Formats: sequence, C-alpha cells, structure tokens
Amino acid sequence: MFHVEQSQKMNKEQFKSLIRNIPDFPQKGIQFKDITTALKDAECLRWMRDEIVKIYKDKGITKVVGLESRGFIIGPAVAMEIGAGFVPERKPGKLPADVISVSYNKEYGTDTMQIHKDALCEDDVVLIHDDLLATGGTVEAAIKLVKSVGVKKIYVNFLIELEALNGRKVIDKDIEISSLIKF
Repeated sequence: MFHVEQSQKMNKEQFKSLIRNIPDFPQKGIQFKDITTALKDAECLRWMRDEIVKIYKDKGITKVVGLESRGFIIGPAVAMEIGAGFVPERKPGKLPADVISVSYNKEYGTDTMQIHKDALCEDDVVLIHDDLLATGGTVEAAIKLVKSVGVKKIYVNFLIELEALNGRKVIDKDIEISSLIKF
C-alpha cells in the first residue's frame, strides 16, 4: 500500500529544527517539545508519516493505537497507509463504550488511560504511536492496556525521544522501539 511519493525536501535535522522548546510547561522545570510548529508544515507532516510507514509497512500491523492526544495526529495517517485500523487510547470519560483502564505516573503527576474493551483482539499486531518518549510512564500504561487483550505482537513508535530521561528502560525488551528524532 505504500505508494505516496517520498519527501525530498525534509530530513531529520530539518524536522528537529521545526520543534519548538517551551520552558517551564506544563510546570516549572519541564522543557516541553512543541510539535505544533512542525505540524503546520505540510512537507514535514508528509515526511513524518512516510518515515514511520517505511519502518512498519512490512511488519503485519493490523491496528495502530494512538495515544491521546498527539498520537491522534500522525497515527491515523500511518494506519491508512499500511492498511491497518486506528484505535484511540483516551483519558477517562472520552470513550462511549465499555473500557479497560490503567493508571500511571508521569514526569509531572499521575493520569489514567482507557481503551475500548472490544478495540483489539488476540490476532492483532499493534503499533503504539505517540509524539514523545520522556520518562515512559504513558507508553508503559499503553502497553499494559494493549497486553491485557493478549495481542500477537506490539511495536512502539515516537516522533521524538528525550534520551536523557531513559524512557526506554520501562519498555519490555521484546518490544521494538523506534523514534524519528532524539534530543
């Protein structure tokens, strides 16, 4: 299904240069990596989608699970391009049917994520997608939710990885992880 003309103008360094750093957001001491500056560039959007598709197009993925909320931006485009469905993982009160929930710690507090009970099945090969890997709390919760269904295999992808925060250490060693850029 991968038929989109490859981006010729964008590369990792150009993508990295489009990420805006917001000091002390959402609280003091956090250096927030804002992707909205990259999202407003059509060539960059295309490049992000195409780079992720290149990594996962031959992995047999049946569902892309996007994490609220920035995982909803590129995740559906990747899913369509590789012929997979898209499943949103959301915060409480956002999904209308029966859900599975998990609470977790993140770098600046606690949170809960939910997925519909019938969103995945044992035959699914899942790509969990989010914009950023920091300490890993959010993706750890996402993996727990996806594993609770008993899927065949899980892959994890991020647009950005903050290496100094060691988020990879909370992800199971048998899960393949990719990040488009690292800070």
